[in-house]
Amino acid sequence: MLRVAVAGASGYMGAELLRLLSVHPKVQLTAVTSERLAGERLDRVFPHLRGLSGLTMSELNPSRLADEADVVFLALPHMESQRAVPVLRGQGRKVIDLSADYRLRDATLYGTWYKADHIDAAGLAEAVYGMPELHRKAIASASLVANPGCYPMGAVLATAPLIKSGLGRGEGIVIDGKSGVTGAGAQGRKVEPMYLYTEANENVQAYGIGTHRHTPEIEQELSLVAGAEVRILLTPNLVPMTRGLLATCYARARPNATAEACRDAARSFHEGGLVTVLDGEKLPDTLFVRGSSRAHVAYAKDDRTGFILAMCALDNLARGASAEALQALNVSLGWPDALGLPEVGLFP
Repeated sequence: MLRVAVAGASGYMGAELLRLLSVHPKVQLTAVTSERLAGERLDRVFPHLRGLSGLTMSELNPSRLADEADVVFLALPHMESQRAVPVLRGQGRKVIDLSADYRLRDATLYGTWYKADHIDAAGLAEAVYGMPELHRKAIASASLVANPGCYPMGAVLATAPLIKSGLGRGEGIVIDGKSGVTGAGAQGRKVEPMYLYTEANENVQAYGIGTHRHTPEIEQELSLVAGAEVRILLTPNLVPMTRGLLATCYARARPNATAEACRDAARSFHEGGLVTVLDGEKLPDTLFVRGSSRAHVAYAKDDRTGFILAMCALDNLARGASAEALQALNVSLGWPDALGLPEVGLFP
């Protein structure tokens, strides 16, 4: 059995990762950390894990984690992963980082969007973006995988097939994203007012206009697909649901583009992965991917305006975070993508 550890296990992403790891047939969870809950039994913090783990949470000590696990998942706050990664890699451990610390390849770009200098230049240069649809071969040999953000996951899964096939133009893509409140993380249980039930319920709020840190991540990956610079406009919206994300992306159609041609391109692009391309005029719905490792994508063509609408629904905690990290582990070890992952959503 492969020994795995989760650092930052007390947040929403960490909790979801623990749920998935608990049923994976080829891994054994050997260590969990939480600065806030060090000393607490895991099954008392998360009662849904009762009977599955008797581990106790500890403070983060990268050297000790390297002794206790072969692979370490980091679900840590911003800036914390880059302090732990050099130690773990220095001791020969594979790291899958769910934070944003290693997603951007350009250190200057990182400083611009995150307002801080990156302290692990070597790791940043060698990290592989953890989206198998784009970087499957590189993930297989990587010692450090940078897990994508949830908005980039939805946007790229929907639009990359259009750019790759030449059916959609890379310039001027507009992305309207809607995410559940868990996208903000547990925030150490200190919740900003906009995430309180009383203010999120029966309300839709746009936020991070022009400043959302997933913007350069989407541009980076789509530019690689296009072989040219891509600029996008991202509008994130907070919607009153616990988990789920819907990305509706608008791209200028090329003359030969039809909705069916887009669907065919997406089926070819996503063949063998964890993406379902919906048939005909069916549209994705967050309800039917809740708890699932699969994403649903769909396409429509508006002939009047010349736009292709590329849509993707996924669970922001599963396919948009923790399930994606576990899929990257499977790919890196030559296991089937879906090994240990739920492909059927929860309904109702």
